[in-house]
Amino acid sequence: MKIVLAPDSFKESMSAAQAIAAMRDGVRAALPDADCVGVPMADGGEGTVDAVVDALDGERVTVEVADALGRPVPATYGYVPGRRLAVIEMAAAAGLELIPADERDVLCASTFGVGQLMAHALDRGAAEFLIGLGGSATNDGGAGLLTALGVELLDGSDAPLPPGGGALADLHRIDTAGLDPRLAGVHIQLACDVTAPLLGPAGASAVFGPQKGATPADVARLEAALARFAAVADAAHAETPGAGAAGGLGFALLEFLGATSRPGVEVVAETVGLEQALRGAAWVFTGEGGVDAQTLMGKTPFGVAQVAARTGTRVAIFAGRVGPDASVLLEHGVDEIVGITAPGTPLAEALRTGPQSLARAVENFLRRL
Repeated sequence: MKIVLAPDSFKESMSAAQAIAAMRDGVRAALPDADCVGVPMADGGEGTVDAVVDALDGERVTVEVADALGRPVPATYGYVPGRRLAVIEMAAAAGLELIPADERDVLCASTFGVGQLMAHALDRGAAEFLIGLGGSATNDGGAGLLTALGVELLDGSDAPLPPGGGALADLHRIDTAGLDPRLAGVHIQLACDVTAPLLGPAGASAVFGPQKGATPADVARLEAALARFAAVADAAHAETPGAGAAGGLGFALLEFLGATSRPGVEVVAETVGLEQALRGAAWVFTGEGGVDAQTLMGKTPFGVAQVAARTGTRVAIFAGRVGPDASVLLEHGVDEIVGITAPGTPLAEALRTGPQSLARAVENFLRRL
């Protein structure tokens, strides 16, 4: 029997690769002769670099860049030499979790460090980028990223604008003459589950600004500044779904760098070759820390189930926490949902013993089959 192991990470307990190892232990205990194929997965957010690097035998590259407030921070991205593929989680450089709550300043926060990561990957020879958008501390429309890659954003006196989305209110001219020429032949794929446009009541500032500490006055100021950015750019992508992702970083990548955007789990599944791995498999085991009805909104287990439907592979989800509404997944291509943690287990213990619990749950599931 062929079984594909395609979990996401179990947050704070184990990485996708560690989850695969635990699943494999469970399979071997019950079915020693089973053919196990491990395909680490992610949905474009945290864990995407690890999943792709582990699946494609890539490498992790750590470099010092600027965080959202311009302070030095070590950030890691993935690089797959054989494909000249760079995998970047924008939050590694400009993430909200990198900034203490009492220091957050969404008006001045910049994506400059994300551009530095791209430039570093270009130095290594990258010809393809997979960029996960999410978890940002920024609302600068990707202006910082563009600046790091050679674009000049100038005010009415032809002076460079300071960092941050608030400064874009004074934008007068965009000079792209210095844009890194190596980007001309590069393919950029955005892993993005946010469909927000750049502007408006469903846009970057209105929806996500308050999550980053923006007051109502800040939201109005940022909205006007991003509108100015779009007007000066004579933008074609301000209304494109995903342009508002990561504080408008999606806009800069779509508008200026020719990126394309798709749901994160689809991008990761294609990159790591999940569909090819599923061919001929009887089962695929997937999972993450928790599943519930929200899993249908682009989370990894649902994405795996969608791919499995194309290959006729049965799907079992293993999770530390199974929500009371998770049964809706059984109506969308999932055959079994298995909780790996005994009810009443303290969270700290559940996280610490996650690998053992997962192995045991897989073994018991197969024995029951």
